[in-house]
Amino acid sequence: MGSPIKDKNSQVSFLKQRLNMFLDVLEAIEPEETELEDIDRLIDMIDDLETKCREFNNREE
Repeated sequence: MGSPIKDKNSQVSFLKQRLNMFLDVLEAIEPEETELEDIDRLIDMIDDLETKCREFNNREE
């Protein structure tokens, strides 16, 4: 694993990159062919983003 991201600009850049990855996956999904596992992976991605946001907020305190 890499070292923790402490610089605020790097944190924002990381979150933007992860959000863009999520959006790319979301756009690529065909609603008629989407399975429950695909939805679970999307939810996991959002959960990971939320966790990172909390981690970054806690580092600022």
